[in-house]
Amino acid sequence: MTTNKYYDIYLQLKRKIMQGSYKEGDLLPSENALSKEYTVSRETIRKSLDYLSQDGLIQKKQGLGSIVLNPTLFSFPISGLTSFKELSDTQGMQAETILLKNERIKVDDVLHKKLNLPIGTEVIAIERVRKIDDQRVIFDYDYVNPDITGDIPDARLEQSLYDYLETELKLPISFANKEILVESVSDKDREHLDLRDEDNHLVVISSHVYLEDARYFQYSESRHRVDRFRFVDFSRRQHSLEEHRF
Repeated sequence: MTTNKYYDIYLQLKRKIMQGSYKEGDLLPSENALSKEYTVSRETIRKSLDYLSQDGLIQKKQGLGSIVLNPTLFSFPISGLTSFKELSDTQGMQAETILLKNERIKVDDVLHKKLNLPIGTEVIAIERVRKIDDQRVIFDYDYVNPDITGDIPDARLEQSLYDYLETELKLPISFANKEILVESVSDKDREHLDLRDEDNHLVVISSHVYLEDARYFQYSESRHRVDRFRFVDFSRRQHSLEEHRF
């Protein structure tokens, strides 16, 4: 193992889940059993399990242990700022981006309510469909401030917008305000996504994204087919100051 033992153990356990050694609904061995198996401390095992939890591969249940979840669903991290390319690379997806639109438009009344920008403001409107395993499962809308980014080459949008901004334009992306909704499928969704007859809703994640210098540069709306993703987060409880007083 490397010096990051917890990460090596996480990768080994993840491989066993993905290969079916541990199946959906199975309990992983206890922390004590795993610490003995890998000759490490329970704290190291807990870190490994935290990584599996962040990937959406296990769910920890008090009094039970770590329950294996469906590994065929792709985990979409809610709290992070991860590009589709980064997500597909880390999860081994057979992924492709189809660019439908990349043009400057003026903000109208409808966009004004979403983007919180004055009517008539010029933005770059980007529409992309994401394919995974040859199925169209995500429809992305992006509206970007051209005063910050300039025109964006089509080829870069077919790869990664964030990589282009950070590596070529040297614009570090810092934080986002996000909203998650379940919305009815539109006619446009049905045209561009591979939806089943019973698919009447999509999970929609909307983000107002800011640069490191706090400039607002992007509104993103990502519309996901509900049967292909699990939406995961990793949170710690923040105890009140009163609990820490001596």
